[in-house]
Amino acid sequence: MTGRITIDLFTTLDGVAQAPGGPDEDTSDGFRWGGWQAPIFDDVIGERVGAGIASMDALVLGRRTYDIFSVYWPQHVDNPIGRRFAEIPKYVASRTGVELSWEGSSLLGPDAPAAVAALRERHDDIHIIGSIDFVHSLLAAEAYDELKLWVHPIVLGEGRKVFPDGATPANLRLIAPPVSGGSVVELRYAPAGVPTTGEMSPD
Repeated sequence: MTGRITIDLFTTLDGVAQAPGGPDEDTSDGFRWGGWQAPIFDDVIGERVGAGIASMDALVLGRRTYDIFSVYWPQHVDNPIGRRFAEIPKYVASRTGVELSWEGSSLLGPDAPAAVAALRERHDDIHIIGSIDFVHSLLAAEAYDELKLWVHPIVLGEGRKVFPDGATPANLRLIAPPVSGGSVVELRYAPAGVPTTGEMSPD
């Protein structure tokens, strides 16, 4: 049995997934809403995020997210999330050289979606967290098993989105009932092929 690949993203109602965690996380393109997630907490979703991290046995990150995580989490191994990240292998998708300062890190091959798929043979529960630019390539190639979105009740009107203009057309299938503790909603999708069209009937 091969491993599963799950993409985990915090997102707004208008699909923005850029810099949820802090003001300086990612200010590219003049993004001014870094840290938008912080004031919107949901106990139920917080527990589910933690449970997902506890169960993963491999972490895949894009270059930008790796740079952030590799500085922050090694300083917080007393936290259950930081401790789990320290225990598992970490793989980095980058088109350029990257300093692998975080213990247990390695660089994926040049064909990152194929390299992620190959991790199925080595791990059971592979997660990609954040890394929106890299995620776009995985979504386009349908190189994942589950897209997990934690949708927050906020609209920003700018920033990098899960599905930007020009995204590869795709059907998705809801694989579990939505979950919420009252503010944030967890949505879990699987890829479901290419969209088809039809005509709505009044009958």
